[in-house]
Amino acid sequence: MITAADLPVIPVFSSLPPDDLARFAQTCGDVRLGSGEYAAHEGDERSLFVVLTGSVEVTKVVDGIERVIGKRVPGQIFGEVPITFGTPYQGSYRASEPVRLMHVSARQFHALAAAFPQVLTEVAALAAQRIGGLQGIATSPPRMRALMLAHEDDERARQLRTFLGRNQISHDWVRADAPDRAARWTGPALPDEQLPALVCDDGSLLVRADIRGVAERLGVQTRPHAVEYDTVIVGGGPGGLAAAVYGASEGLRTLVIEREAPGGQAETSSRIENYLGFPTGVSGDELARRALQQARRLGAEVIATRAAVAIDPESKTITLDGGDALQARSIILATGVSWRRLSAQGFDRLLGKGVFYGASRGEADATQGQDIHLIGAGNSAGQAAMFFANHARSVTLVVRGESIEKSMSQYLVDQIRGKSNIQIALHSEVQALHGDKRLEAIDMIDRRSGAVHRLASGALFVFIGADAETEWLPKAIQRDERGYVRTGEAVARSGHWAAQRDPYLLETSVPGIFACGDVRSSPVKRVAAAVGEGSMAIAFVHQYLAQARRAAGS
Repeated sequence: MITAADLPVIPVFSSLPPDDLARFAQTCGDVRLGSGEYAAHEGDERSLFVVLTGSVEVTKVVDGIERVIGKRVPGQIFGEVPITFGTPYQGSYRASEPVRLMHVSARQFHALAAAFPQVLTEVAALAAQRIGGLQGIATSPPRMRALMLAHEDDERARQLRTFLGRNQISHDWVRADAPDRAARWTGPALPDEQLPALVCDDGSLLVRADIRGVAERLGVQTRPHAVEYDTVIVGGGPGGLAAAVYGASEGLRTLVIEREAPGGQAETSSRIENYLGFPTGVSGDELARRALQQARRLGAEVIATRAAVAIDPESKTITLDGGDALQARSIILATGVSWRRLSAQGFDRLLGKGVFYGASRGEADATQGQDIHLIGAGNSAGQAAMFFANHARSVTLVVRGESIEKSMSQYLVDQIRGKSNIQIALHSEVQALHGDKRLEAIDMIDRRSGAVHRLASGALFVFIGADAETEWLPKAIQRDERGYVRTGEAVARSGHWAAQRDPYLLETSVPGIFACGDVRSSPVKRVAAAVGEGSMAIAFVHQYLAQARRAAGS
């Protein structure tokens, strides 16, 4: 309990009689934090804190980077903006040393302000000052962490831009043939064979840059900090990140291995309208960003640009590309799926040169004012069509079947039909692609009449279903005829379960190895389902580890 002797001079409460302030303090929360612990996170519900001892850093994620933007010392408050304007916290507050805080709930504050209006006046005046500072941060130019020089049709450069964007790393790029190249490129003159090249924010230059080298240079974690973990999650999509959040929050030493960037295929969704808790929808990259921040805040390690290439089912040793080995007490497979390849003449030659698997927001500029085509009739194709319709002159959905209603959510069907620049070509397939240095036209065949039409196309995005990439898994992990991992009852029925107990719902044919999300053999392929399975997998991990401890002690 906070007593009068514990209170420093608090300017915003100076109008309160000392006895009233002491009585009020006794009813407030007495919060003690160690260095590095958070009192409040960006987005938390409103409240007010008074610093009694120690100091607190104010941090805010700006352009994907957590920046320290202020400090609070004894006698100062934080939370004045949320408590005054009824908004969530606009920044996070982290102890820079052991601190003691007085926590004032919204109800307590407004009761105090009703009895002593001058308190509200003082806090509101301070809030107005803070709002001005936040506006200055929001309107300041973003700090560029990398500048790239590359040819527009360079597939490696496109992959680098996608990687940087998906990891929320601020960057810009200069086309090698741009007329203003000399003015914008801050690095030395380079021949074409050394492109793509990057100048990083520390002044270093990377030539013939690859994703792993760029990641390491810009501070993206690519190597695990330990060699043994309670649970290792292979895949950083929604299911994997959900498992990381629950595993880390429940005390498990947790590692996520992601070969590209956290978020998985959901990260490329321009808008997910039916995800619980987001009444106006949420973009895939925003959902991935929040989940990644949450997992890391709770203590999970997330490494990117690394792939698991082998698992020893007996020892649960995981081998990464490059030869690194990890020891896991349990494993969760959350590798998702990969887009199915299009078998059309010219596809491989033009891949990355106007032809893309899936879609990301980074491709929006390339579609500005263009006539573009999307192949697919699922939700991913529909979401991409709605997004690109705000940039392209026209968007055509190329659909093999007779309708989109059978495979697409009704809300998306309604939105698409309401967009004047989105057309739907039913009973159609792309037969061939044409272009010299990049895509210029496609041949589209009407499957009913056999007629072929050549259409100008500025970009082609492919959403034609997906396959599980599970060939690298050991034979001991059973899969169905399409390569998806069997779990639970399906494993028990297969005759490949050797343990005395029944397999857990998400457990594979190897005890202690689980699967969740799209890689699991299941008819349900939804973001929400993957998130639910990721959290459930951790519950089964706890049961498995508890059983292993009992067996070891017997």
